[in-house]
Amino acid sequence: MTHNDRGDQTKITTPASVSSAGVSGAFRQLRTALGDRASNSQIIREHHSHGESYHKPALPDIVCFPHTTEEVSVIINVAAEQGLPVIPFGAGTSLEGHVNAIHGGVTVCLREMNHILQISREDLYGHVQAGVTQVQLNKTLENTGLTFFMDPGAECTIGGMAATGASGTTAVRYGTMRDNVLGLTIVLADGRIIRSGTKARKSCAGYDLTRLFIGSEGTLGVITEAIVRLHPIPEAVSAAVCGFQTIRGAVETVIATMQMGVPIARVELLDEPQVDAINRYAKTNYTVAPTLFFEFHGDNTRHVAEQVEIVQALSEEHGGSQFVSATLPEEREKMWRARHNAYYAALALRPGSRAMITDVCVPISQLAECIAFAKDDHAKAPFPVTLVGHVGDGNFHMIYLLDPRNPAELQTARVLSESMVNRALSLGGTCSGEHGIGLGKMRYLQTEHGDSLAVMRTIKQSLDPDNRLNPGKLIPS
Repeated sequence: MTHNDRGDQTKITTPASVSSAGVSGAFRQLRTALGDRASNSQIIREHHSHGESYHKPALPDIVCFPHTTEEVSVIINVAAEQGLPVIPFGAGTSLEGHVNAIHGGVTVCLREMNHILQISREDLYGHVQAGVTQVQLNKTLENTGLTFFMDPGAECTIGGMAATGASGTTAVRYGTMRDNVLGLTIVLADGRIIRSGTKARKSCAGYDLTRLFIGSEGTLGVITEAIVRLHPIPEAVSAAVCGFQTIRGAVETVIATMQMGVPIARVELLDEPQVDAINRYAKTNYTVAPTLFFEFHGDNTRHVAEQVEIVQALSEEHGGSQFVSATLPEEREKMWRARHNAYYAALALRPGSRAMITDVCVPISQLAECIAFAKDDHAKAPFPVTLVGHVGDGNFHMIYLLDPRNPAELQTARVLSESMVNRALSLGGTCSGEHGIGLGKMRYLQTEHGDSLAVMRTIKQSLDPDNRLNPGKLIPS
């Protein structure tokens, strides 16, 4: 551990280059322990060299497919013995380069740790291995009357969602992963296996290690199991969609809804280019205007109808028109399918393009200003840009549709993203509401956290003194 001249900021050292002898030795040991579930195949390494982000792929030297927490511990011990980094890998859907093996090493792919260990209907929790996806969990919960509400919009693993602090469309009512994880099983950098939290709904016993590891992006330990909160499926559900004259009017509707205490379950904002993209892709006929998609949950149809009535009135006050609601499951599904297809609809606007997706989150009172700034700033972009927002909690995304053969476009997108992040930070917000930091947003942490960043470095150095766990991510060197 080294310090700067002021002596108040621990620095994270970069791992030394991986040696071929270390890789060969580790591969022999891991083959003995795991058999063909330890691979150095070029195809497998390439598959695990990237997620869904715009960052340059980086190949691991070895990819392992453990089935148990104990096997993860063996992998980490072998990697430490041979001086190799360890990179956790889930579904590969991350958007900030979390899974790229930028220093080589051993990628631990957790997709085969996909067993649901326990479902408790009485205590409303599920105990799962890290490779279980939220789609798989909810399929298992069919006919139980329960559901897992986290919905990041992709088929993510529970472990990856915990590691990145994910959320999604339902966070406005049901919270993020930080609110929905009761406990974790984690393998530390020295191979120790620890368990944080309990199956109880709350605890004030000791440090909250569960939430320390949620959002740690594999830099403090490898999450192998999670105990997650489950929720009863609401008795009554309604969806609605409404177009607005201006984005400010749409955002002010959301602010008024939140201030009135309407327990809205989802509220999503799409700008004009995104609505146009959805119409083209899904053959819908929404008015090309700033548009809000709503979902309402309640104990009975009367309660839900009251919520819809209040929000419809607020929408009309702020320039909303053609407010359409739906209660039948097939009608609701059709509405939300349009929203869930937003990413693919945007890609279809520019065939052959690659999407760079970025996000910020601000206090909801500052949301209209931040979105207005971003829209004005992005109007000059030489490529299509669309906006999608989880506006009930102040979070929105910009989708840049870039020509992968034109590096100048990527540079322009980075400049625009940085401008938006800086505005969000100036408004008391954060550089990432749900995508995490990974490789892409480390440079903003000093501005956002100030002296707290030194404390984060101290925690990292304490738990991973050799910087072997996902090095080069989250905490700036």
